[in-house]
Amino acid sequence: MEFSVKNGSVEKQRTACLVVGVYEPRRLSAAADQLDKLSEGYISALLRRGDLEGKAGQTLLLHNVPNVPADRVLLVGCGKERELNERQYKQIIQKMVQTINETGSMEAVCFLTELHVKGRSTYWNVRFAVETIQESLYAYNDFKSIKPEVRRELRRVIFNVANRKDLSDAERALEHGKAVSTGVACAKNVANCPPNVCNPAYLAELAKGLAADYECIQTSILDEAEMDSLSMNAYLAVSRGSQNPAYLSVIEYRNHPNPDAKPIVLVGKGLTFDSGGISIKPSDSMDEMKYDMGGAASVYGTMKALAEMKLPLNVIGVLAGCENMPDGNAYRPGDILTTMNGLTVEVLNTDAEGRLVLCDTLTYVERFEPELVIDVATLTGACMISLGAHNSGLMSTSNVLANDLLNAADQADDKAWRLPLGEEYQEQLKSNFADLANIGGRLGGAITAGQFLSNFTKKYTWAHLDIAGTAWKSGVAKGATGRPVSLLSQFLINKAHNQ
Repeated sequence: MEFSVKNGSVEKQRTACLVVGVYEPRRLSAAADQLDKLSEGYISALLRRGDLEGKAGQTLLLHNVPNVPADRVLLVGCGKERELNERQYKQIIQKMVQTINETGSMEAVCFLTELHVKGRSTYWNVRFAVETIQESLYAYNDFKSIKPEVRRELRRVIFNVANRKDLSDAERALEHGKAVSTGVACAKNVANCPPNVCNPAYLAELAKGLAADYECIQTSILDEAEMDSLSMNAYLAVSRGSQNPAYLSVIEYRNHPNPDAKPIVLVGKGLTFDSGGISIKPSDSMDEMKYDMGGAASVYGTMKALAEMKLPLNVIGVLAGCENMPDGNAYRPGDILTTMNGLTVEVLNTDAEGRLVLCDTLTYVERFEPELVIDVATLTGACMISLGAHNSGLMSTSNVLANDLLNAADQADDKAWRLPLGEEYQEQLKSNFADLANIGGRLGGAITAGQFLSNFTKKYTWAHLDIAGTAWKSGVAKGATGRPVSLLSQFLINKAHNQ
């Protein structure tokens, strides 16, 4: 898809489809009003006859509008003007794309970016439009032998901005929107890939591919022998039951003006399939456990977006690739593991494996002397019970970092909600036989998982994102969401801007 921006008058647009908004009840937007005057009241006459009320998502496609050079005019209902928010705006853009694709139009000039979305600027209108269009057009058909038939589809969208002075912001929005969309799509592709293809070695090859594609990226891969030499025993215990060996992929992006600047480290849980191990999961929906590497997928996608934007930062992305399977060599409930930092952990449930992979990875990244560390993981079903599929769970030992992430989540409309940490939750992790238990009981399960990880993050500023509820959708819409690539990308954009 090709995107561009311009500042032009609606009456001069020669295009396959011209898109303007209509508010409820039958109130013309500024662009629609100009077209109505040009067409000598043709549009307002249609509205008076009841052809379009202006409710959000309604559409009316017009051909041969008098005195209008565009082949088609698409009227899109935008709801009540003062109530237009991000969610409604994205739904409007989705409906626009769906309708245009059904017409066979290959180009559109869109004036919806001139709408007034509560609390948002032209930059956000354009960026959200780009990201929403790319989201709407995404499809994962790599493993279909019979590909869906594609007719003439939309290939180019030109966004109009009301004021010429907003063009530079709109251009920047295009740049960021395209980069973030690319990162989201890459994360989706990896997560949607079947587990017989996407295993830890596959993740490692993807990490190497970033180094091949971008000069500012270098990638190194740790195999199980190297992890063993580092005493990453908790990580390796999880991998023991699988014939697919674990690989830890370290993606180093260095583009800071000061090459010695401390890096931001992003750690992604990469359980390419999680059967639960000996504590095996119920069979219902177990196919979705290929998404247990959603954290690694989102870190990979964020590193891709970062490289596309060429942000002046040092960032290290770590993909903790592993597979949790039951066999005669698998780790067991009752085992006691000595982690890389020396703490011992009693395994009470082998399906609480992500925190065992992450705890050694979080110790490993100490060597980078990071400015801060953010781990991203589909860690607990409990987080889904707490927050549903709408908000990612955020936990942090730093109020500053937590607030920065919540601000980025709000800006990018990639929602997160902070959950507490504290000594009370640490009490739930007590073991009679080891320093820690790997689960803390049913109550506060998402929080005790984050609290467990906090024991391995004492040497740096840290935050944890539990994306178990947001990384994928189930049912008819089953598929990866690419979250929280948008949140993490916005966080990095803000860090670059505030240097």
